[in-house]
Amino acid sequence: MTNAQVTLIQIDNYGPWTVTPEPRREVDLQTLQSRLYADLAQLVGNREGYVFFTRFDNMIAVTNGMDEADHALVQESVANRYPVTVSFGVGVDPSPVEALSAATEHIQDAGSAQAADRTEILRGATLDPDERTDDDVQIAHFDVNDATGKYTDQLNAFDSFIHIEQGYAELMRYFRRAHEGLSFFVGGDNVIALSPDLDAAAYEDAIRHVEETVEVELKVGVGQAANAQTAGMAAKHALEDCRDDGDRVVID
Repeated sequence: MTNAQVTLIQIDNYGPWTVTPEPRREVDLQTLQSRLYADLAQLVGNREGYVFFTRFDNMIAVTNGMDEADHALVQESVANRYPVTVSFGVGVDPSPVEALSAATEHIQDAGSAQAADRTEILRGATLDPDERTDDDVQIAHFDVNDATGKYTDQLNAFDSFIHIEQGYAELMRYFRRAHEGLSFFVGGDNVIALSPDLDAAAYEDAIRHVEETVEVELKVGVGQAANAQTAGMAAKHALEDCRDDGDRVVID
């Protein structure tokens, strides 16, 4: 059974900071956000986790294997490198949706995202080492069937982007509602999802729904392990098996 540890990362007091003492240049804000995401992805990735950029001022991480001290070190590193700080809420649950909800409540209970006195919050319990198993994290890696042939080589770049985003948006909505999974666009035509303990039929259902609703065809490789990095690599290999064999779903 899965047992996802999810960390909500929220930039502290970010909205007011962007306009104090006067509005900052958008190019500078975009640069800060992208660099912060890259650093967080590396800091968490070095500890076998994943970070997804979502809205950039709020990011979602899969942090199985990281304890409270690891989270605190990441916060310290951000504070040393950036003019902003970050707060962390941590939740654990077999359902990724419930884990994220718990993580979110921890941060919200500490105060508003735009409260100047709410900084570097770290709340929520991490998984104890003796509670961890080799099946805690299920990662699904989706991509669009023949995206290059159907979209990239046929349409202008923006229309290709629309098709990919429509597929992602429908998958994101349906997978969360029907299967309690969290799906994240990660570039190109790729979506990575943090899933509960799902079988092949659930993934077939999600793929079929997206195809019937927005006419975007997907395939998916699925991996399961003690942490996001290992599960994610297994999912990548399973996706390669999809490409080689023509299957829509392969579970490693």
